[in-house]
Amino acid sequence: MAGQDGVVFIGTKSPMSYVLAVVTQFHGGLKQVQIKARGKAISRAVDVAEIVRNRFMADVKISEIKTGTETIKGEKGEDINVSSIEITLSK
Repeated sequence: MAGQDGVVFIGTKSPMSYVLAVVTQFHGGLKQVQIKARGKAISRAVDVAEIVRNRFMADVKISEIKTGTETIKGEKGEDINVSSIEITLSK
């Protein structure tokens, strides 16, 4: 979930698990938290950002959104393009 300070990687858990991670990092004194996701988890990342902003921390704003494509190796060694997103929340 949180691999390094200020970054939350979105996976397959419920959105509220990641919301807790983001809110915890803000309460720990950070002014900026990045939410990162790839592929099918992108919609969950957007949900997490919106839940944090609308339900828990009204003073948090989306300061930056980056989208991109990452190339990963598939099961058979082939290159697969996967969409990615980074949402930066700031106090």
